[in-house]
Amino acid sequence: MTTTRLFCTTPRIQFGPRALEHVGREAARLGKTALIVTGRSSSTKNGSLERTRALLAAAGVAAVPFARVESDPSLDTVTEGAGLSKENNCDVLVALGGGSAMDAAKAISCLLANPGPLASLEGVTGLKQGPPVIAIPTTAGTGSEVTRVAVLTDTARKYKLLLVGETLMPAAAILDPELTASMPPKVAAATGMDALTHAIEAYVSKLATPLSDTLALAAIETIGANLAMAVAAPDNLHARAAMLYAQMQAGQAFSNASVGLVHAMSRPMGARYGVPHGAANAMLLPHVTAYNRPACPQRMARIAVALGRCIDGMDLGEASRQAAIALTELAAELPLPRTLGDVGVPTGDLADMAREAAENGSSRVNPRRPSPEEIASIYHELA
Repeated sequence: MTTTRLFCTTPRIQFGPRALEHVGREAARLGKTALIVTGRSSSTKNGSLERTRALLAAAGVAAVPFARVESDPSLDTVTEGAGLSKENNCDVLVALGGGSAMDAAKAISCLLANPGPLASLEGVTGLKQGPPVIAIPTTAGTGSEVTRVAVLTDTARKYKLLLVGETLMPAAAILDPELTASMPPKVAAATGMDALTHAIEAYVSKLATPLSDTLALAAIETIGANLAMAVAAPDNLHARAAMLYAQMQAGQAFSNASVGLVHAMSRPMGARYGVPHGAANAMLLPHVTAYNRPACPQRMARIAVALGRCIDGMDLGEASRQAAIALTELAAELPLPRTLGDVGVPTGDLADMAREAAENGSSRVNPRRPSPEEIASIYHELA
């Protein structure tokens, strides 16, 4: 490491069973009227939305629900949420849900402080600080509660738009493993593989640092040991808590070291064909890991060990190949799609998707810089 680097994360993090009970006190520190940004059904069905409203009310904080966030939130949804926040003079945002709800809340805050439209804010440095966000994840995957990134979908352009800046970092995060107990197995599997992708890509990134390495390796080890159990036994609170903690570590790692080729390739799949982000990452991760191996064999061998592989007696080449093998075996245990056909991606579009992925900024910090033809070849492995 030859240059000075800044490490950023959420300044206040409440973690543990019943941590949600802190939401009222956290919100009261920051404002008087909270916009609750959440999904369209799950938080209502499982009671977490009503419970959050009650906890806010008990702390003297008025609540305005915005239960309109879809998977991979659109620019229109964020704009609608910002309008509702303005109408009700909300001065704090509470994000309750998975990565979509948290990214939407961060983007709403950003839009309230910076002149839009949202599409014009991509790539802008020095974004102004909007209302503070309290992030409460109910899935164990995105790590958005500790990142300075918000990912949105521009449905008109079929394009994934990224907002990046320190002002997008939540003011507080509340991680309550009990809130993840209602996650269906397929969601737990996809979000868990998303977290594993974050950790691995941060660890092999050209921007990795000793601090991000420590977090990434810890996350890889914990996810490798707990993901299958968290999916198979939703009532195993120990496994679900371990996954929630590890995905936070993975979020802290990639927010500071970036992601890589898996994300560059998964974004066109989501923007063009609505493939859920975690499912796309899970399909790509073993294949991209195998592609990256020659560029960072020592790190791949360390990943293999973190995933529980014994590499004693192996030379570096054989040891480094164990990472992709371990990932393939882990993915096979989970209820996830395996091929592009399973998720409705036609092979005729792969060349255009490959060009888009090659131009994505995440490809530039990947340990091995891919050509469009190499990316297309990886896509074809999934056909």
